[in-house]
Amino acid sequence: MKNAPLNSFDWMVVEPSLSEQFVLERSIREIEDCDNIDVLSQLCVAMAKAQWHQARLLKQAVGHIALLDAVLSGEEQKP
Repeated sequence: MKNAPLNSFDWMVVEPSLSEQFVLERSIREIEDCDNIDVLSQLCVAMAKAQWHQARLLKQAVGHIALLDAVLSGEEQKP
């Protein structure tokens, strides 16, 4: 990691494994095949809540990483 160029965002690229792709595809097909509107409604509510929480967590994590990066960059530039 020490040799990584500054401002490199390669770590943000998401590359799911084949197994993860299959799990996702299976979940998608289960949703597409569901005819129960109540189950779909509950799923949408749960997904909206999860998405909000994940977005908030990601925003906080990126802010924390940026702060740590700034601190580390400042230390490296000192003589």
